Amino acid sequence: MSDTYEIYAIQYGHHDRKAYENFLGGDFHDDSDMPLAYFVWAIVGRDNSFILDTGFGPDMAQKRGRRIVRPVAEGLKAIGLDPAEVGNVILSHMHYDHAGNIPLFANARFHVQDAEMAYVTGRSMCHAAIRNPFEAEHVVHMVHRVFDGRVRFHDGVSELAPGVTLHKVGGHTKGLQVVRVKTRRGWVVLASDAAHLYANLARNHPFPIVVDVDAYLEAFATIRGLASSEAQIVPGHDPLVLERYPLAKAGLAGIVRLDAEPSGCG
Repeated sequence: MSDTYEIYAIQYGHHDRKAYENFLGGDFHDDSDMPLAYFVWAIVGRDNSFILDTGFGPDMAQKRGRRIVRPVAEGLKAIGLDPAEVGNVILSHMHYDHAGNIPLFANARFHVQDAEMAYVTGRSMCHAAIRNPFEAEHVVHMVHRVFDGRVRFHDGVSELAPGVTLHKVGGHTKGLQVVRVKTRRGWVVLASDAAHLYANLARNHPFPIVVDVDAYLEAFATIRGLASSEAQIVPGHDPLVLERYPLAKAGLAGIVRLDAEPSGCG
């Protein structure tokens, strides 16, 4: 059917991290390993395709102490997508790890929530504690795209194409949006940072980077309502995604198919 899509999760980065660091007010005694994976996502249909988020490059990895496991462009090309030919890029939000490769998509139209652009260009960025996950250079890239006529702003819920909708949930940032995609296994929600890890969702416990705790918690209910089941919610940074879903291609580690049924419990 023309309104169903394939979805690829493409890992590009990794960060070693302790469990207590992944929960708001985490217990420092819980120092077990709970690393983060960094993904971009490709939503591929017969008539339309979209990239969700742009990731970051080696310069940002060095600055932020993260590790690149496969450059974003290489990961996309591995599944037959050339970044220079991508027509539409959705930005879930403007944090450095989601909006760090904007120039890579030289011919794309970018989709962002009004609230997010207002947030990253307004008075909130006067506060170091709030602006730390953002990069001024990335914001400037988006401002240039606005002036080039290559940004479509959204306010709340929008349909990009039959089977692909955007939903503003906020919480993690002022304009965080999730993506609901119709697939052969039902409605899948790409949660991005509305749920970094399966454990954030299962425990109803936010990640510590949060601008509005109430909105963050309400977002859990929203994404549960949007997905066909909780098994169709895909968190934004959980390495378990790579264990639960089948490889996109045999021998191609770090890229999995989210429109396929999970192959294991992880």
